[in-house]
Amino acid sequence: MKKHIFCWLMVACLMVSCSDYLDVKPKSQVEVETLFSTQEGFMEALVGVYLGCITRELYGYELLAGTPDVLAQDYYAPANTNAVWEKQYLQTRTFDYSHEYFRQRRDDIWEGLYKAIANANVILERIDDKKTIFQNEADFYIIKGEALALRAYLHFDLYRMFAPSYLSDPGATAIPYVTIFSNAVTPQSTGAELVERVIADLQQAKDLLEAWDPIVKDTYVVGYPDDAKETETADRMFLQNRRHRLNYYAVCAALARVYLYKNDKAAALTHARLVIDAGKFPWTAKEDFNADADEEKDRIAYKEVLFGWDIDKRGGDIENYFYENPTSLSTLVDDGTLIYETGSVGSSDYRFKQWLNQGTTSGFTALFLQKYRRDGDGNRHPLIAPMLRLTEMYYIAAECSFDSDPETAWNYFNQVRYNRGIGTEIHGETSREVFLSELVKEYRKEFFAEGQVFYAYKRLNRDILGAQQIAIPASDKIFVLPMPDDEIAFGQRN
Repeated sequence: MKKHIFCWLMVACLMVSCSDYLDVKPKSQVEVETLFSTQEGFMEALVGVYLGCITRELYGYELLAGTPDVLAQDYYAPANTNAVWEKQYLQTRTFDYSHEYFRQRRDDIWEGLYKAIANANVILERIDDKKTIFQNEADFYIIKGEALALRAYLHFDLYRMFAPSYLSDPGATAIPYVTIFSNAVTPQSTGAELVERVIADLQQAKDLLEAWDPIVKDTYVVGYPDDAKETETADRMFLQNRRHRLNYYAVCAALARVYLYKNDKAAALTHARLVIDAGKFPWTAKEDFNADADEEKDRIAYKEVLFGWDIDKRGGDIENYFYENPTSLSTLVDDGTLIYETGSVGSSDYRFKQWLNQGTTSGFTALFLQKYRRDGDGNRHPLIAPMLRLTEMYYIAAECSFDSDPETAWNYFNQVRYNRGIGTEIHGETSREVFLSELVKEYRKEFFAEGQVFYAYKRLNRDILGAQQIAIPASDKIFVLPMPDDEIAFGQRN
């Protein structure tokens, strides 16, 4: 890649929890080779890639609840009530991609994700030649599988941001798919080429993890840390909390997401069903969602998360932007009630009740995000940034089933609603347009402040609903983020 993509390897130390923060410093070639002379070095390098992805500029805040959700029109504040909003996000909300604050965030996202990709490539370039140093065969395959999955996952997020959607133009020039650690310019792929490379990496990761990932075993039981039957923390540290890393089921889910983006519905349904039919991930009980004590609430539906970045020590990054203070991002009360249909079928929706709280700051009454709220150290579960959910697999299964079996599609759809407190079901023969309209409504509810709704609008080429539910026409002018200026200059991009 261009000049600043030649970067350092981020190193984590497994003597502490993977959620702790570690110093990141340049490593000479000698130090890198020393690191990769032991099994533990490969473990540290892999954890380092994850840690590099949870900065505030990436999935620790910006790609979780920041820029994509601003573009999806999730937040709003009137003039002269919120300095942070007006200085940092107001122009982004109006799709002014020339504004300096947008360009800075955009550059940080691009550079940060490609740095993480480069670090995954360092692992992949060395691991096959070092197989004999691994005392535990499973660790070799898990590390290689996760590094492949990370490379694919991060490229796909870049593709969803910086290129036309696959359905819009699969032959359009997209982004580089980088597979070597080098400062050389990597040519851009077309959308179709890039998606095939993403699928190839994910498929190889899936094959490796299926045979070796502890989460596949019947004895691996998903649950809260205080559950008597959970086994997520029973293994040695490196294999604990598999859902905090790209495990086998997360890779299946990522394949379902990518195949749907490609409009290969048969393959998308197959991979979504692999997750659903496993029965590994229990629905969140009403009493856990709605627990009286804040520390007992499971607002993020923890057991349903297939993969989430461990941000337990980074809660402050989100707290700075939400939770009813003068610099918080917020949602208009009328918009929130319309999104969750609280005047009709959504009157008992757990999500509205637990994720948004009405309050007033600077004389402005709004709904403030509570989804990632913590209560000191006494919380029911670690804080993770949800990236792949069980519910998304149900939505994918529904969408991919609709044309051939509408009743089955509605059954998948209604299952999610039922487990969010909505008892009203939808059935019968309806048009595909009616189905997609209802599906987008559910995406807006389920993935509020999770960075996914903008991509759903883009994939389906649907108008974005803004404040007061005013439609913003779908267009590549708003859906395709411009690449960084120096990437265009140094990489000679179009």
